[in-house]
This record gives sequence, structure tokens and C-alpha cells, in this order.
Amino acid sequence: MNIEIITPDTTIYQGEAELVQLPGIDGSFEILNNHAPLISALRRGKIKIKTGGKEEFFDIKGGVIEVLENKVLILAE
Repeated sequence: MNIEIITPDTTIYQGEAELVQLPGIDGSFEILNNHAPLISALRRGKIKIKTGGKEEFFDIKGGVIEVLENKVLILAE
């Protein structure tokens, strides 16, 4: 699936991933390929992106996520 993390200043990540773990308002959740459409608010925490056995982490102060047709768009602070 295609992941894009955008802040007010810049795009901090853009690429393919197998898994994305996010800090939701009501707790952490994960997105995998072919996930159902989703819009959710995010709280302060870390986003984990897993690709080919490699993991990357990004700190955010909050934001919003949209998942639609294997595209994940994260608008983060």
C-alpha cells in the first residue's frame, strides 16, 4: 500500500509499506493491505512503518488519517 505522511512544512514520508501502526485517540491501531476505508483522529505518539522487514518511526503531535483503496494519507503535526 502507498503511504504518505504530510506535515504543514513538508512531506516526511512517501512510499510503499506492508504495515502502518498509529496512535489513535482511543488507542493504537494498525493498517494492512486492503484495509477497509477509514478516517480517524490521531494523538501524540509514534507512527511505525514496516517495509520488507525494516521499521521506521516518526514522532507526531496529533493529526488525521485517511485510508482508501490501499492509499494511506496522514496529515500530522
